[in-house]
Amino acid sequence: MPFREVNSKMVEATVLPGQRMFSQRGAMLAYRGEVSFTPNIQGGQGGVMSMIGRRLANEATPLMTVEGSGTVLFGHGGHHVQVINLTGDTLYVEADRLLAFDGTLQQGTMFLGSQGGVMGMMRGQVTGQGLFTTTLKGHGAVAVMAHGGVFEIPITPQRPVHVDPQAYVAHHGDVRNKLSTALGWRDMVGRGSGEAFQLELSGNGAVYVQASEEKL
Repeated sequence: MPFREVNSKMVEATVLPGQRMFSQRGAMLAYRGEVSFTPNIQGGQGGVMSMIGRRLANEATPLMTVEGSGTVLFGHGGHHVQVINLTGDTLYVEADRLLAFDGTLQQGTMFLGSQGGVMGMMRGQVTGQGLFTTTLKGHGAVAVMAHGGVFEIPITPQRPVHVDPQAYVAHHGDVRNKLSTALGWRDMVGRGSGEAFQLELSGNGAVYVQASEEKL
């Protein structure tokens, strides 16, 4: 595993010659060895479209390419860090929650409206979260950030999971998302997330939920 959890707010990554990883700008706390950090204007392996997706979502968080030989300590803002290991499936995660990830993972951008329809688009306008979600696919590890810790909830066909959109961190598996409201339109005026909105996740997989509704 390329990431070793030092504590709940810090991970150590091993950087090997000929390999690379990507991290959020400002995530490097310390390093040992011959390691370089260079801005990646292409937006990782997602290319220009991935970068455009983050720009449209007001997520101006250019990635840093990490290469060389040594070890790096990653952390950011004192946030809780959770390591997620992918074995060929796709992880959907808000771009601003990404701390670092393997360069072997293929990065892309998914428009939430493609799964949630009009209500999926409402998520970005009403709850303050981005309309675009970053996708990471393949075999490798991802370190994500959250407030107050992360809890993994299994999703099964018989038991869909409803999550407060502000508490959502990431999900993976064969999962569909749909934003619904528990209140009428008149009741929603002036409200944000909380009980007014519910992100329904159904299928097979898991969702990661943070212990706080605070945005990063």
